[in-house]
Amino acid sequence: MKSLKELTQVFGHIGLLSFGGPAAQIALMHKELVETRDWLTEAQFLRALSFCMLLPGPEAMQLATYAGWKQRGIVGGLIGGGLFVIPGAIVIGVLALVYGAFGEVSWIQALFLGIKATVVVIVLEALIKVSKRALKGRKYYVIAALSFTALFFFAVPFPIVIAIAALIGAIGTQVTTPPTQTRLPWAQSGKIIGVGLILWAIPILIAFALSQDLLVEIGLFFSKLAVVTFGGAYAVLAYMTQAVVNTNEWLTTAQMMDALGLAETTPGPLILVTQFVAMLTGFAQGGVWTAVLAGMLALWVTFVPCFIWIFAGAPLIDWLEGRPKLNGALAAITGAVVGVIANLTIWFALHVFFGRVVPIQFGPLSTILPDLATLQVIPLGLAALAAVLLLKRHWGLSWVLMICSGVSLLIASL
Repeated sequence: MKSLKELTQVFGHIGLLSFGGPAAQIALMHKELVETRDWLTEAQFLRALSFCMLLPGPEAMQLATYAGWKQRGIVGGLIGGGLFVIPGAIVIGVLALVYGAFGEVSWIQALFLGIKATVVVIVLEALIKVSKRALKGRKYYVIAALSFTALFFFAVPFPIVIAIAALIGAIGTQVTTPPTQTRLPWAQSGKIIGVGLILWAIPILIAFALSQDLLVEIGLFFSKLAVVTFGGAYAVLAYMTQAVVNTNEWLTTAQMMDALGLAETTPGPLILVTQFVAMLTGFAQGGVWTAVLAGMLALWVTFVPCFIWIFAGAPLIDWLEGRPKLNGALAAITGAVVGVIANLTIWFALHVFFGRVVPIQFGPLSTILPDLATLQVIPLGLAALAAVLLLKRHWGLSWVLMICSGVSLLIASL
Protein backbone atom coordinates (compact mmCIF):
# COMPACT_ATOMS: atom_id res chain seq x y z
CA MET A 1 0.00 0.00 0.00
CA LYS A 2 1.43 3.34 -1.05
CA SER A 3 1.65 6.18 1.46
CA LEU A 4 -0.55 9.24 1.13
CA LYS A 5 2.59 11.34 0.78
CA GLU A 6 3.79 9.27 -2.18
CA LEU A 7 0.35 9.41 -3.79
CA THR A 8 0.28 13.19 -3.37
CA GLN A 9 3.73 13.60 -4.90
CA VAL A 10 3.08 11.36 -7.92
CA PHE A 11 -0.41 12.62 -8.76
CA GLY A 12 0.64 16.21 -8.06
CA HIS A 13 3.42 15.76 -10.62
CA ILE A 14 0.95 14.30 -13.13
CA GLY A 15 -1.52 17.13 -12.50
CA LEU A 16 1.09 19.83 -13.08
CA LEU A 17 2.22 18.27 -16.38
CA SER A 18 -1.19 17.20 -17.70
CA PHE A 19 -1.10 19.39 -20.80
CA GLY A 20 -2.28 18.31 -24.22
CA GLY A 21 -5.71 16.82 -23.73
CA PRO A 22 -6.60 13.17 -23.08
CA ALA A 23 -4.09 11.58 -25.47
CA ALA A 24 -1.05 13.24 -23.90
CA GLN A 25 -2.48 12.89 -20.38
CA ILE A 26 -3.12 9.17 -20.80
CA ALA A 27 0.39 8.70 -22.19
CA LEU A 28 1.85 10.60 -19.22
CA MET A 29 -0.09 8.46 -16.74
CA HIS A 30 1.00 5.28 -18.51
CA LYS A 31 4.62 6.35 -18.21
CA GLU A 32 4.30 7.29 -14.52
CA LEU A 33 2.02 4.49 -13.31
CA VAL A 34 2.95 1.53 -15.54
CA GLU A 35 6.46 2.08 -16.89
CA THR A 36 8.19 4.04 -14.09
CA ARG A 37 6.22 2.46 -11.22
CA ASP A 38 4.33 -0.83 -10.98
CA TRP A 39 1.14 0.69 -9.62
CA LEU A 40 -0.87 -0.74 -12.53
CA THR A 41 -0.09 -3.57 -14.93
CA GLU A 42 -0.43 -3.02 -18.68
CA ALA A 43 -3.63 -5.09 -18.69
CA GLN A 44 -5.11 -3.21 -15.74
CA PHE A 45 -4.29 0.14 -17.33
CA LEU A 46 -5.93 -0.71 -20.67
CA ARG A 47 -8.94 -2.31 -18.98
CA ALA A 48 -9.44 0.75 -16.79
CA LEU A 49 -8.97 3.10 -19.77
CA SER A 50 -11.59 1.22 -21.78
CA PHE A 51 -14.01 1.35 -18.84
CA CYS A 52 -13.46 5.09 -18.37
CA MET A 53 -14.12 5.68 -22.06
CA LEU A 54 -17.62 4.28 -21.49
CA LEU A 55 -18.39 6.84 -18.78
CA PRO A 56 -19.51 10.45 -19.16
CA GLY A 57 -16.85 12.97 -18.23
CA PRO A 58 -13.09 13.31 -18.79
CA GLU A 59 -11.64 9.82 -19.15
CA ALA A 60 -8.09 10.85 -18.15
CA MET A 61 -9.29 12.35 -14.85
CA GLN A 62 -11.36 9.23 -14.15
CA LEU A 63 -8.36 7.05 -14.96
CA ALA A 64 -6.29 9.01 -12.41
CA THR A 65 -9.10 8.57 -9.89
CA TYR A 66 -9.13 4.81 -10.50
CA ALA A 67 -5.35 4.57 -10.17
CA GLY A 68 -5.52 6.35 -6.81
CA TRP A 69 -8.47 4.19 -5.70
CA LYS A 70 -6.50 1.08 -6.61
CA GLN A 71 -3.75 2.09 -4.16
CA ARG A 72 -5.66 3.56 -1.20
CA GLY A 73 -9.40 3.25 -1.81
CA ILE A 74 -11.64 6.31 -1.78
CA VAL A 75 -9.00 8.53 -0.14
CA GLY A 76 -6.48 7.56 -2.81
CA GLY A 77 -9.07 8.16 -5.52
CA LEU A 78 -9.81 11.63 -4.18
CA ILE A 79 -6.08 12.41 -4.22
CA GLY A 80 -5.56 11.02 -7.75
CA GLY A 81 -8.58 12.69 -9.33
CA GLY A 82 -8.39 15.86 -7.24
CA LEU A 83 -4.76 16.62 -8.00
CA PHE A 84 -5.41 15.97 -11.68
CA VAL A 85 -7.94 18.82 -11.68
CA ILE A 86 -6.72 21.32 -9.04
CA PRO A 87 -3.60 22.77 -10.81
CA GLY A 88 -5.54 23.54 -13.98
CA ALA A 89 -8.51 24.86 -12.01
CA ILE A 90 -6.25 27.34 -10.19
CA VAL A 91 -4.72 28.55 -13.47
CA ILE A 92 -8.14 28.80 -15.15
CA GLY A 93 -9.50 30.72 -12.14
CA VAL A 94 -6.72 33.29 -12.27
CA LEU A 95 -7.00 33.69 -16.05
CA ALA A 96 -10.79 34.10 -15.84
CA LEU A 97 -10.46 36.89 -13.26
CA VAL A 98 -7.77 38.63 -15.35
CA TYR A 99 -9.88 38.27 -18.48
CA GLY A 100 -13.01 39.49 -16.73
CA ALA A 101 -11.21 42.53 -15.30
CA PHE A 102 -9.22 43.60 -18.36
CA GLY A 103 -10.85 41.81 -21.28
CA GLU A 104 -7.43 41.33 -22.89
CA VAL A 105 -5.23 38.27 -22.61
CA SER A 106 -3.10 38.66 -25.74
CA TRP A 107 0.16 38.23 -23.84
CA ILE A 108 -1.22 35.09 -22.20
CA GLN A 109 -2.28 33.72 -25.58
CA ALA A 110 1.20 34.47 -26.95
CA LEU A 111 2.73 32.63 -24.02
CA PHE A 112 0.47 29.66 -24.57
CA LEU A 113 0.99 29.51 -28.35
CA GLY A 114 4.29 27.75 -27.68
CA ILE A 115 2.47 25.29 -25.45
CA LYS A 116 -0.13 24.66 -28.15
CA ALA A 117 2.58 23.91 -30.71
CA THR A 118 4.33 21.57 -28.26
CA VAL A 119 1.03 19.86 -27.50
CA VAL A 120 0.66 18.84 -31.16
CA VAL A 121 3.94 16.92 -30.88
CA ILE A 122 2.97 15.46 -27.50
CA VAL A 123 -0.35 14.20 -28.81
CA LEU A 124 1.24 12.72 -31.93
CA GLU A 125 3.79 10.86 -29.82
CA ALA A 126 1.02 9.69 -27.50
CA LEU A 127 -1.00 8.43 -30.47
CA ILE A 128 1.94 6.31 -31.60
CA LYS A 129 2.43 4.87 -28.11
CA VAL A 130 -1.24 4.11 -27.55
CA SER A 131 -1.45 2.48 -31.00
CA LYS A 132 1.41 0.13 -30.16
CA ARG A 133 -0.35 -0.96 -26.96
CA ALA A 134 -3.89 -1.21 -28.29
CA LEU A 135 -3.56 -2.51 -31.86
CA LYS A 136 -2.61 -6.13 -31.30
CA GLY A 137 -4.00 -7.56 -34.52
CA ARG A 138 -5.42 -6.75 -37.95
CA LYS A 139 -8.99 -6.57 -36.58
CA TYR A 140 -8.06 -3.73 -34.25
CA TYR A 141 -6.32 -1.79 -37.02
CA VAL A 142 -9.52 -2.04 -39.07
CA ILE A 143 -11.64 -0.92 -36.10
CA ALA A 144 -9.33 2.04 -35.48
CA ALA A 145 -9.39 3.07 -39.15
CA LEU A 146 -13.17 2.77 -39.41
CA SER A 147 -13.63 4.72 -36.17
CA PHE A 148 -11.42 7.53 -37.44
CA THR A 149 -13.25 7.62 -40.79
CA ALA A 150 -16.67 7.69 -39.11
CA LEU A 151 -15.67 10.52 -36.77
CA PHE A 152 -13.55 12.73 -39.01
CA PHE A 153 -15.33 12.36 -42.36
CA PHE A 154 -18.94 11.63 -41.39
CA ALA A 155 -19.31 13.19 -37.91
CA VAL A 156 -20.86 10.02 -36.52
CA PRO A 157 -21.69 10.57 -32.83
CA PHE A 158 -19.04 9.18 -30.54
CA PRO A 159 -21.38 6.88 -28.53
CA ILE A 160 -22.48 5.16 -31.75
CA VAL A 161 -18.86 4.53 -32.78
CA ILE A 162 -18.06 3.04 -29.37
CA ALA A 163 -21.24 0.95 -29.28
CA ILE A 164 -20.57 -0.56 -32.72
CA ALA A 165 -16.95 -1.31 -31.78
CA ALA A 166 -18.08 -3.01 -28.57
CA LEU A 167 -20.63 -5.11 -30.47
CA ILE A 168 -18.02 -6.21 -33.02
CA GLY A 169 -15.60 -7.12 -30.23
CA ALA A 170 -18.17 -9.12 -28.27
CA ILE A 171 -19.48 -11.04 -31.27
CA GLY A 172 -15.98 -11.81 -32.49
CA THR A 173 -14.77 -13.24 -29.17
CA GLN A 174 -14.98 -16.99 -28.66
CA VAL A 175 -15.61 -18.24 -25.12
CA THR A 176 -13.41 -21.26 -24.31
CA THR A 177 -13.78 -21.26 -20.51
CA PRO A 178 -16.76 -20.40 -18.29
CA PRO A 179 -16.70 -16.90 -16.78
CA THR A 180 -15.21 -16.49 -13.31
CA GLN A 181 -17.84 -16.26 -10.59
CA THR A 182 -17.11 -13.06 -8.69
CA ARG A 183 -19.47 -11.47 -6.21
CA LEU A 184 -19.79 -7.74 -6.71
CA PRO A 185 -20.44 -5.31 -3.83
CA TRP A 186 -23.75 -3.99 -5.19
CA ALA A 187 -24.90 -2.71 -1.78
CA GLN A 188 -21.69 -0.73 -1.29
CA SER A 189 -21.90 0.73 -4.80
CA GLY A 190 -25.52 1.69 -4.17
CA LYS A 191 -24.58 3.56 -1.00
CA ILE A 192 -21.80 5.41 -2.84
CA ILE A 193 -24.20 6.47 -5.59
CA GLY A 194 -26.79 7.63 -3.06
CA VAL A 195 -24.37 9.66 -0.96
CA GLY A 196 -22.65 11.01 -4.07
CA LEU A 197 -25.90 12.24 -5.62
CA ILE A 198 -26.80 14.07 -2.39
CA LEU A 199 -23.37 15.75 -2.26
CA TRP A 200 -23.68 16.62 -5.94
CA ALA A 201 -26.99 18.42 -5.37
CA ILE A 202 -26.23 20.26 -2.09
CA PRO A 203 -24.60 23.43 -3.58
CA ILE A 204 -27.46 23.90 -6.06
CA LEU A 205 -30.02 23.48 -3.28
CA ILE A 206 -28.18 26.07 -1.16
CA ALA A 207 -28.13 28.52 -4.08
CA PHE A 208 -31.86 27.89 -4.60
CA ALA A 209 -32.59 28.49 -0.91
CA LEU A 210 -30.67 31.78 -1.07
CA SER A 211 -32.56 32.83 -4.24
CA GLN A 212 -29.33 32.99 -6.26
CA ASP A 213 -31.03 32.42 -9.60
CA LEU A 214 -27.88 32.77 -11.72
CA LEU A 215 -25.98 30.21 -9.63
CA VAL A 216 -28.92 27.80 -9.79
CA GLU A 217 -29.03 28.19 -13.58
CA ILE A 218 -25.29 27.62 -13.87
CA GLY A 219 -25.40 24.61 -11.55
CA LEU A 220 -28.24 22.93 -13.44
CA PHE A 221 -26.72 23.64 -16.86
CA PHE A 222 -23.30 22.21 -16.06
CA SER A 223 -24.84 19.30 -14.14
CA LYS A 224 -26.61 18.35 -17.35
CA LEU A 225 -23.36 18.65 -19.30
CA ALA A 226 -21.64 16.37 -16.77
CA VAL A 227 -23.86 13.43 -17.69
CA VAL A 228 -23.76 13.83 -21.49
CA THR A 229 -20.01 14.31 -22.03
CA PHE A 230 -19.41 10.81 -23.43
CA GLY A 231 -16.14 10.75 -25.31
CA GLY A 232 -14.58 13.59 -23.35
CA ALA A 233 -14.94 17.32 -23.68
CA TYR A 234 -14.54 17.48 -27.47
CA ALA A 235 -17.74 15.50 -27.89
CA VAL A 236 -19.77 18.18 -26.10
CA LEU A 237 -17.98 21.42 -27.06
CA ALA A 238 -20.24 22.18 -30.01
CA TYR A 239 -23.38 21.79 -27.92
CA MET A 240 -21.97 23.82 -25.06
CA THR A 241 -20.87 26.65 -27.37
CA GLN A 242 -24.29 26.86 -28.96
CA ALA A 243 -26.06 26.87 -25.59
CA VAL A 244 -23.73 29.39 -23.94
CA VAL A 245 -23.59 31.84 -26.87
CA ASN A 246 -26.95 31.52 -28.61
CA THR A 247 -29.43 30.06 -26.12
CA ASN A 248 -28.34 31.51 -22.77
CA GLU A 249 -26.40 34.47 -24.22
CA TRP A 250 -23.89 34.32 -21.38
CA LEU A 251 -20.83 34.94 -23.60
CA THR A 252 -20.07 36.23 -27.07
CA THR A 253 -18.60 33.97 -29.73
CA ALA A 254 -15.18 35.66 -29.33
CA GLN A 255 -15.24 35.12 -25.55
CA MET A 256 -16.16 31.47 -26.01
CA MET A 257 -13.28 30.94 -28.43
CA ASP A 258 -10.89 32.56 -25.92
CA ALA A 259 -12.26 30.24 -23.24
CA LEU A 260 -11.64 27.18 -25.40
CA GLY A 261 -8.16 28.36 -26.38
CA LEU A 262 -7.08 28.96 -22.80
CA ALA A 263 -8.58 25.69 -21.56
CA GLU A 264 -6.73 23.76 -24.27
CA THR A 265 -3.38 25.14 -23.15
CA THR A 266 -3.62 24.79 -19.38
CA PRO A 267 -3.00 21.61 -17.38
CA GLY A 268 -5.89 19.34 -16.56
CA PRO A 269 -8.95 18.18 -18.50
CA LEU A 270 -10.31 20.36 -21.30
CA ILE A 271 -13.73 20.28 -19.62
CA LEU A 272 -12.30 22.88 -17.22
CA VAL A 273 -13.62 25.26 -19.86
CA THR A 274 -16.89 25.00 -17.90
CA GLN A 275 -15.20 26.79 -14.98
CA PHE A 276 -13.97 29.60 -17.25
CA VAL A 277 -17.40 30.06 -18.84
CA ALA A 278 -19.12 30.08 -15.45
CA MET A 279 -16.66 32.62 -14.04
CA LEU A 280 -17.00 35.01 -16.99
CA THR A 281 -20.78 34.73 -16.70
CA GLY A 282 -20.63 35.45 -12.97
CA PHE A 283 -18.20 38.31 -13.45
CA ALA A 284 -20.41 39.99 -16.05
CA GLN A 285 -23.57 39.68 -13.95
CA GLY A 286 -22.33 40.06 -10.40
CA GLY A 287 -18.65 40.92 -10.13
CA VAL A 288 -15.63 39.14 -8.69
CA TRP A 289 -17.26 37.18 -5.85
CA THR A 290 -20.09 35.97 -8.05
CA ALA A 291 -17.45 34.86 -10.56
CA VAL A 292 -15.56 32.91 -7.88
CA LEU A 293 -18.74 31.22 -6.59
CA ALA A 294 -19.90 30.42 -10.12
CA GLY A 295 -16.53 28.87 -10.97
CA MET A 296 -16.48 26.76 -7.81
CA LEU A 297 -20.04 25.58 -8.46
CA ALA A 298 -19.21 24.64 -12.06
CA LEU A 299 -16.19 22.66 -10.86
CA TRP A 300 -18.28 20.86 -8.24
CA VAL A 301 -21.14 19.78 -10.50
CA THR A 302 -18.74 18.85 -13.33
CA PHE A 303 -16.34 16.63 -11.37
CA VAL A 304 -18.27 15.16 -8.43
CA PRO A 305 -20.10 12.79 -10.83
CA CYS A 306 -16.72 11.52 -12.07
CA PHE A 307 -15.80 10.40 -8.58
CA ILE A 308 -19.23 8.76 -8.17
CA TRP A 309 -18.88 6.72 -11.37
CA ILE A 310 -15.40 5.47 -10.44
CA PHE A 311 -15.98 4.71 -6.75
CA ALA A 312 -19.23 2.89 -7.53
CA GLY A 313 -18.01 1.14 -10.68
CA ALA A 314 -14.32 0.44 -10.02
CA PRO A 315 -14.98 -3.15 -8.81
CA LEU A 316 -16.42 -3.85 -12.25
CA ILE A 317 -13.04 -3.22 -13.88
CA ASP A 318 -11.42 -6.24 -12.22
CA TRP A 319 -14.63 -8.26 -12.64
CA LEU A 320 -14.32 -7.77 -16.40
CA GLU A 321 -11.16 -9.90 -16.41
CA GLY A 322 -13.25 -13.05 -16.01
CA ARG A 323 -15.75 -12.14 -18.74
CA PRO A 324 -14.31 -13.01 -22.20
CA LYS A 325 -17.16 -11.42 -24.19
CA LEU A 326 -16.95 -8.17 -22.24
CA ASN A 327 -13.16 -8.22 -22.50
CA GLY A 328 -13.50 -8.64 -26.25
CA ALA A 329 -15.86 -5.67 -26.34
CA LEU A 330 -13.47 -3.52 -24.31
CA ALA A 331 -10.49 -4.54 -26.47
CA ALA A 332 -12.42 -3.41 -29.54
CA ILE A 333 -13.33 -0.16 -27.80
CA THR A 334 -9.63 0.38 -27.07
CA GLY A 335 -8.96 -0.06 -30.79
CA ALA A 336 -11.69 2.48 -31.55
CA VAL A 337 -10.08 4.85 -29.04
CA VAL A 338 -7.00 4.97 -31.30
CA GLY A 339 -9.24 6.27 -34.07
CA VAL A 340 -10.77 8.77 -31.67
CA ILE A 341 -7.34 10.06 -30.61
CA ALA A 342 -6.22 10.25 -34.25
CA ASN A 343 -9.31 12.33 -35.00
CA LEU A 344 -8.56 14.68 -32.12
CA THR A 345 -4.89 14.90 -33.13
CA ILE A 346 -5.70 16.07 -36.64
CA TRP A 347 -8.47 18.39 -35.42
CA PHE A 348 -6.12 20.02 -32.93
CA ALA A 349 -3.22 20.32 -35.41
CA LEU A 350 -5.44 21.96 -38.02
CA HIS A 351 -6.64 24.56 -35.53
CA VAL A 352 -3.08 25.31 -34.31
CA PHE A 353 -1.33 25.52 -37.68
CA PHE A 354 -4.04 27.26 -39.69
CA GLY A 355 -5.85 30.49 -38.95
CA ARG A 356 -9.01 29.21 -40.58
CA VAL A 357 -10.57 25.80 -41.13
CA VAL A 358 -13.52 25.33 -43.48
CA PRO A 359 -16.45 23.02 -42.68
CA ILE A 360 -17.32 20.71 -45.58
CA GLN A 361 -20.81 19.25 -45.99
CA PHE A 362 -21.68 17.04 -48.96
CA GLY A 363 -24.40 14.47 -48.44
CA PRO A 364 -23.31 12.22 -45.55
CA LEU A 365 -19.79 13.70 -45.70
CA SER A 366 -19.18 16.18 -42.86
CA THR A 367 -15.60 17.21 -42.13
CA ILE A 368 -13.22 20.18 -42.01
CA LEU A 369 -10.40 21.25 -44.30
CA PRO A 370 -7.74 23.90 -43.67
CA ASP A 371 -7.62 27.15 -45.62
CA LEU A 372 -4.06 26.73 -46.94
CA ALA A 373 -3.66 30.49 -47.36
CA THR A 374 -3.93 30.88 -43.57
CA LEU A 375 -0.99 28.61 -42.71
CA GLN A 376 0.69 30.06 -39.60
CA VAL A 377 4.47 29.82 -39.79
CA ILE A 378 5.23 30.64 -36.14
CA PRO A 379 3.33 27.74 -34.49
CA LEU A 380 4.62 25.43 -37.22
CA GLY A 381 8.20 26.46 -36.40
CA LEU A 382 7.55 26.10 -32.67
CA ALA A 383 6.19 22.60 -33.24
CA ALA A 384 9.31 21.70 -35.22
CA LEU A 385 11.45 22.97 -32.32
CA ALA A 386 9.39 20.91 -29.87
CA ALA A 387 9.71 17.83 -32.08
CA VAL A 388 13.50 18.11 -32.13
CA LEU A 389 13.75 18.65 -28.37
CA LEU A 390 11.22 15.95 -27.41
CA LEU A 391 11.64 13.24 -30.01
CA LYS A 392 15.29 13.57 -30.98
CA ARG A 393 16.97 15.13 -27.95
CA HIS A 394 14.57 13.52 -25.45
CA TRP A 395 14.43 16.58 -23.23
CA GLY A 396 12.00 16.70 -20.33
CA LEU A 397 8.47 17.83 -21.12
CA SER A 398 8.47 20.70 -18.62
CA TRP A 399 11.68 22.17 -20.11
CA VAL A 400 10.35 21.93 -23.66
CA LEU A 401 7.08 23.60 -22.66
CA MET A 402 8.94 26.46 -20.98
CA ILE A 403 11.35 26.94 -23.90
CA CYS A 404 8.65 26.96 -26.59
CA SER A 405 6.33 29.25 -24.65
CA GLY A 406 9.25 31.59 -23.93
CA VAL A 407 10.24 31.71 -27.61
CA SER A 408 6.62 32.41 -28.55
CA LEU A 409 6.37 35.26 -26.05
CA LEU A 410 9.65 36.71 -27.31
CA ILE A 411 8.45 36.63 -30.94
CA ALA A 412 5.15 38.30 -29.97
CA SER A 413 7.01 41.12 -28.20
CA LEU A 414 9.13 42.00 -31.23
